[in-house]
Amino acid sequence: MLILALDTTAKAASVAVADGERLLALYNIDNGLTQSELILPMAENVLKNLHLSFSDVELFAVSAGPGSFTGVRIGTAVIKGLAFGRDVPCVCISTLEELAENLAGLEGILVPVMDARRGQVYNALFRGDGASITRLTEDRAISIDDLATELEGFKNEKIYLSGDGYAATREQLLHRGIEVECTPPLLISENAYSVARVALSKYEKGEYTNDVGTLPTYLRVPQAERERLERLAAEGTKK
Repeated sequence: MLILALDTTAKAASVAVADGERLLALYNIDNGLTQSELILPMAENVLKNLHLSFSDVELFAVSAGPGSFTGVRIGTAVIKGLAFGRDVPCVCISTLEELAENLAGLEGILVPVMDARRGQVYNALFRGDGASITRLTEDRAISIDDLATELEGFKNEKIYLSGDGYAATREQLLHRGIEVECTPPLLISENAYSVARVALSKYEKGEYTNDVGTLPTYLRVPQAERERLERLAAEGTKK
């Protein structure tokens, strides 16, 4: 099954093409350009270099969030557009599960952390046995301090971090006396090949949708909507 997978949820943009579990191509760019400028040309170039086209894709996969509100909208919109009018399945996966999949070959507690600002990280906990991962918590926005308190219960297990919140979270955990393993650098950032692997597993379980059902996932209300609600509340108070 030919899979096209995208990730635009953080600063970098990532595209992967896989034939089932076999990686055919992986293309990552982190040069300050917005994902809207990068992601579609990247996908086109990868497929062209493989002598393939979008019409050859049998499964579209995208990291649908959490992450940058703009980023998750871009990724899901691109997949929605590519799948529009075609009878091709689409799989939306959690960015946090993608980041945990990066660490699937390690044994211990897998802790993806993405910068959620406002003193929080997007996070979920997983356990890795060296071959597969098991989810321990749902995706959530949590303060690093609260996360540290939770991880104190896993001191007898190795703890691995991934995601763009890696450095800040690791520093605070070490300050709290929580031992954290050094994650290999190539496993820290979002990776569209991990998107493809998780998506294939979900597809095989019947967990897929189409272009209509390809939607972003937010753990918090977007800033623009939050400001609108605060403005309406303030106006209501004045009346």
